Amino acid sequence: MEYLEITPSLSIPMTEIEFTYVRSSGPGGQNVNKVSSKAVLRWNLAASELPDEAKERFRGLYPSYVSEKGDVIVTGQRFRDAPKNRDDCLEKLRLMIAKSLEKPKKRIPTKPTRGSVRRRLAEKAKHSAKKELRRPPNRDD
Repeated sequence: MEYLEITPSLSIPMTEIEFTYVRSSGPGGQNVNKVSSKAVLRWNLAASELPDEAKERFRGLYPSYVSEKGDVIVTGQRFRDAPKNRDDCLEKLRLMIAKSLEKPKKRIPTKPTRGSVRRRLAEKAKHSAKKELRRPPNRDD
């Protein structure tokens, strides 16, 4: 059985991936009107063996690629022939899955430095003084 290798520990059986070919709008001259060279890859994300958190990240990163049924649809039409477009689709899917497997780094909130706070407050005081000079003088007498 043939597999699409994502990482050394994860691969997807090619039996889960379905291909169809349609007419491409890409390069090919007059041949574009006759030959179906655009590859359309369809893969069921919900039924795959990806970890659940990776599936959720995939849906978050690539919402336009996931259909309402939960199928991932990737198209390839960069090349003039169907086998190259098929390989292009597989490479796109491999990169997308690899990216969704990466756990995002936890953000560590930081505080502004003492010097930056001091400079910001000094700038605010300077700006306030400039605005104060634009006001008409007080006639309290």
